[in-house]
Parts: sequence; C-alpha cells; structure tokens
Amino acid sequence: MIVPVYNVAPYLAACLDSILAQTFCDFELILVDDGSTDGSREIAEAYKEKDERVRFVRHRWNRGGAAARNLAMELSRIGRDLCRAYEALGVWSSTQYL
Repeated sequence: MIVPVYNVAPYLAACLDSILAQTFCDFELILVDDGSTDGSREIAEAYKEKDERVRFVRHRWNRGGAAARNLAMELSRIGRDLCRAYEALGVWSSTQYL
C-alpha cells in the first residue's frame, strides 16, 4: 500500500491508524513524504518506528503526488503491479477492507 504524504499532519495519524487496524496484516505500507512543512514527516517517521510494516521515504521538495506514488512503486517489495495508493486524507471505517 502506498500513501503519499504532503502537509496532511492533522489527518495522517487517523489515516494510518485505520490502515494498520485492518484484520489482514500481511502487507507493507510505504509512506512517501513529498516535502511536507507541517509536521507530517515527523508523524510518518514515528509510525515507521512503531510498526515494522511501515516504510518511509522522503522527497526534499514537493514533486507532486504522481512522483511520490511512482517512487513508492519502485521501492515496493511486492512489485509494481500489486501496489495500491491511498490518500492521506482518508480514514477507513472498517477493519476488513484489505
């Protein structure tokens, strides 16, 4: 799973908590910070430290959502064809969507 991150600090923890709470646990979550300036990077790094399914990479400046998703697909351990991207503003209301 891929979540591009750009200045979404107020929403990011709820988004990540809802993804990590899924009953299906065998997945990798790649967060790509696209040059955030609002504390999103620190939140993403904290989640990387507390859950081994989370990987984190960072662009030094904003390159756009497509560039963030493409980078994550290149880094994915499961392969580009099986990746799925989600928006950081979203929260999953159930634990059974994966």
